[in-house]
Amino acid sequence: MILSNERVSKDFYLMRVRLESEQAKTARMGQFYMLRAWKNYPVLSRPISVFDEDGETVSFLYKVVGKGTEIFSTLHEGDEISALGPLGNSFPNVTGKIALVGGGVGIAPFYLTAKQLKKSNATSVDLYLGFCEAPLLTEEYKSVADNLVINVGGFITDEIDPSRYDHIMTCGPEPMMRALYEKCKQVDAEEKLYVSLESRMACGIGACLVCSCKTRDGNRKICKDGPVFKGAEVFDL
Repeated sequence: MILSNERVSKDFYLMRVRLESEQAKTARMGQFYMLRAWKNYPVLSRPISVFDEDGETVSFLYKVVGKGTEIFSTLHEGDEISALGPLGNSFPNVTGKIALVGGGVGIAPFYLTAKQLKKSNATSVDLYLGFCEAPLLTEEYKSVADNLVINVGGFITDEIDPSRYDHIMTCGPEPMMRALYEKCKQVDAEEKLYVSLESRMACGIGACLVCSCKTRDGNRKICKDGPVFKGAEVFDL
């Protein structure tokens, strides 16, 4: 059931839902759900990353880019929504100095990721967020990070020095993530980088092969083997 569905910028919404299954209420950083609020059309559910969870509710930050997310934007408190998940693997629960680099809707998983890493043994968690237009939810992101770096209209990858970190995690447009991988490679830091891939999905559980991607070890399924991969696995082919 929808508890809230707040418009937080021109195209972005933050939706909080209460799920019936106890297992479905607890997600790990970087996981996603297949969401659906219609019966027949669109045909496919939509894979949406987890923004936050508190053991009782799950929140999703999404951008209106097509018919499915447009329908999501019309939902109100009390409306019903189907949520299959949590699905996929997660970002690793690592220690040391960690950088999280998000661009566009790729910022979505990094609120929960930063929060969970801070609760573990991470020495520090720095957030690098890139926006085409005005930034959003900056106070929320600032509350879970040691340092928050914002770039509007430029390249967030210009802001980060990979050599300063023990681990780097990124999500966003593929050109941005590939550019970050090349930057890491220049300082022999490519093995530090984890990337979260986005793809159109049909089932979300690895049965349909719609979301196959090429890796060094052959074709893998983004929904089940990912969405998180080592950067070198997918960009050094």
